Amino acid sequence: MSDTPQDSEAYLARKRFFAQLLTIFGRKPVLEALQQPGVSIHRLHLANSNRPDPIVTQIIELAEAKGAEICYHQREALARISKNGKQDQGVAADLHCPGYGRYQEFLAAPPRPNYQLLALDGISNPQNLGMIIRSACAGFVDGIIVPEKGCAKLDALVIKASAGTLFKARLLRCDKLAKCLKDFNRQGADIYGLSSHADAPLSAISESSANIFVLGNETHGVSEAVATTCNKLVSIPMNNGVESLNVAVTASLIAFRGQL
Repeated sequence: MSDTPQDSEAYLARKRFFAQLLTIFGRKPVLEALQQPGVSIHRLHLANSNRPDPIVTQIIELAEAKGAEICYHQREALARISKNGKQDQGVAADLHCPGYGRYQEFLAAPPRPNYQLLALDGISNPQNLGMIIRSACAGFVDGIIVPEKGCAKLDALVIKASAGTLFKARLLRCDKLAKCLKDFNRQGADIYGLSSHADAPLSAISESSANIFVLGNETHGVSEAVATTCNKLVSIPMNNGVESLNVAVTASLIAFRGQL
């Protein structure tokens, strides 16, 4: 349902807040997430059938120390919250990520006309995803487009690999990456695919216009559907017959291009 003029600012602010919540599940993943500095938790969800357990006790203590609301549920209700009743182990947590939201919000009010974004197409390794987020957060890009499906889940492994920067980075969610990129292109952004055969090197790409750089799967590269949305190609010159770089290294080069 779309917002109406009658919607109060308090309602809209609450709606934005809940759109920024990231739910993770499982005892060890939740524990490791809460042990990371800077992690903000809104609610801890527990199955009321959980038996006494040292890990659950520690999770509760950490959640209480962070001021989280603690809710107890029937097992079926918790499964609906975690969306994975077979693996949630009776524990789920709603983490607050201020930069986590839909890409349409970014398109409606970009932070600058010449924004620079990364788009992830099938990044399946949690460590790579976490390192990409860390590089983007530390570097000079304005956000990362992350599809709801096809990429590694934003979980405790990603949080750990990102060194907690997942809670500082701007992550733009989309259902289908190809449609998302077409929407950006229609509003004037150039969509770059990386190719060793491209004539234009990364260093030659102007930062005076809006640019999106697509990073493909670690093994198969950019998918066919997404490749058709790339209206330009760019290369990273390499020596000694090396054909490609780790995707997280590539993300770092893009994030810091022209700054070193």
